[in-house]
Order: sequence, then structure tokens, then C-alpha cells
Amino acid sequence: MVTEYVVIGNQFYVGWGTLMLINAVLAQSKNRSGLAWFFISLLLGPIATLIIALLGKLPERR
Repeated sequence: MVTEYVVIGNQFYVGWGTLMLINAVLAQSKNRSGLAWFFISLLLGPIATLIIALLGKLPERR
């Protein structure tokens, strides 16, 4: 029974980490800081994905 809990816990962390990477790439595609959104996603997870998706693209920096 303990083994099942560990496996489920590992899947959760792998999924959350993957979501953090996806959010960082999505933020960079909208000319936003990928590193900042990586850490924001650590705390907010799927909510951060929704926020990034709703935000508009920033003009490119020179």
C-alpha cells in the first residue's frame, strides 16, 4: 500500500514539473520571462497556465 502512494506521488511531481516547463515555454513565446513564469508555476500550477494563456503577447524587446 505504501508503494502505491509513492508511485502516485512521483507521478504528481513529474506532472507538475512538466507543467512548469510548458508554462515557461508558453511565456517565452509571448515575450515574457520564462524563468519568472517557471517559478510562478511552482506555486500556481494550472492557474498559471490559464493566466499565461489569457495574457496578450508583449512587443519584442530591442
